[in-house]
Amino acid sequence: MSDADVELPESIELAWGLRERPGKGPRRSLTMEQVVAAGIRVAEADGLPAVSMSRVAGELGVGTMSLYRYVSAKSDLLELMADAAYGDPPAPRGPGEEWRPALARWARANVTAVHRHPWTRQVPVGGPPMGPNGVRWMEAGLAALRGTGLRGTERLSTIMLVSGYARNWATLTADMTEAAAREQLSPDAVGVRYWQQLARLTRNGPYPAIRELYAEEVDGGEEEDFEAEWRFGLDRILDGVEVLIRSRTAAD
Repeated sequence: MSDADVELPESIELAWGLRERPGKGPRRSLTMEQVVAAGIRVAEADGLPAVSMSRVAGELGVGTMSLYRYVSAKSDLLELMADAAYGDPPAPRGPGEEWRPALARWARANVTAVHRHPWTRQVPVGGPPMGPNGVRWMEAGLAALRGTGLRGTERLSTIMLVSGYARNWATLTADMTEAAAREQLSPDAVGVRYWQQLARLTRNGPYPAIRELYAEEVDGGEEEDFEAEWRFGLDRILDGVEVLIRSRTAAD
């Protein structure tokens, strides 16, 4: 099958620079980059719910229908906005760098990207990456696993697993940060308060496991160590991947 036989959404062709302007109709007055940048400005200023085709068109000083020459639906615009906001992937795996620290850097960069633009966590994932940055992130993740002996589907499943954990962690911590800000507290202070409240609620009744946890690990005045929690989860995932890689090496 030739490239000409592969159909792509028009917005993706524009984002990749594969289509400059339509063959028929009036010449485009904007670029895809301008449309996406306007959507991002709205999301940064007033949150993702504020993004609408009419609001973005107003930001650009054009009629709403003009935007449909670039994106066929608002969902397409949101996906392209998230792709642009993610920006560049981390530096590729360097010479002599092992797969594990390279993939850990890639995972951390995913979290940083979401924390830099928290509204991106609210953009529904409509399918595999197709935007320019999303595909570059995919390439960087796969490249971190090059030479490990994992099969192609295993490398792909690994980066999906790691990125899913990173996205979930970024979403959780961003939600907690926003909730704490609304109460004018730090996330650590909210965590301390939670454990104090939980201890009171479960002091009696059928909660022996929670009381045991609280007695062993939780000090009612101790701050949460979010970095340690992040590393614990990521390390357990990478431990499992390492077991699979070692089994491939042993088999070879």
